[in-house]
Amino acid sequence: MRRPRSVRMLEELGRVRLSEHFFMRDFLYSEIAAIHGLANVPDDPELAIAAGTRLCTELLEPLQARFGRIAIRSAFRSAEVNAFGNEKGYNCAANAANFAGHIWDRRDADGHMGATACIVLTRFIPYYEATGDWEAMAWWVHDHLPYDDLEFFPRYAAFNINWREARRETISSFIPPRRGILTRPGMDNHAGRHDGAYAAMLAAIEARA
Repeated sequence: MRRPRSVRMLEELGRVRLSEHFFMRDFLYSEIAAIHGLANVPDDPELAIAAGTRLCTELLEPLQARFGRIAIRSAFRSAEVNAFGNEKGYNCAANAANFAGHIWDRRDADGHMGATACIVLTRFIPYYEATGDWEAMAWWVHDHLPYDDLEFFPRYAAFNINWREARRETISSFIPPRRGILTRPGMDNHAGRHDGAYAAMLAAIEARA
């Protein structure tokens, strides 16, 4: 599949079904692209589709099945859009750091494909706003899903969730007072189960269902 260069080609790309509930169109919106008139479309659609399919089937579908609707805050960025966002200080990492991350259609330096989406779990918001406990969701994902990297943000406990061929299983946060690394390989808290860390969250979410 070639890079879309017409409305019809972009329509066809957007209609690609990545998993049961997610289509490629769900991941193509970018505020940076919309405001600055840039085309947020992949140069290598086949690689973007392959990586996005794994993100959706292995991470987003299980999350939605367990916790309900996922709101996508940001996801795919073209190399052009990401580079522009980095240059302008729009919280975009440099392109090389975002290959196999937000830039789905580029492999990382080790040749691995990957894809990132920044998401909000709407049923998690009331628990998070009442308790500030973002770590509960982090540990649930850690125990149940084959993620590569998680990054949590203060508003609504939105988080970047990354699928990658080579998993690192690193969790970090920008939420005070515990900014920084929650876990990564080699840390004492990385191995084993963490059921106690999210039991209260699950009970609270089920009580509101």
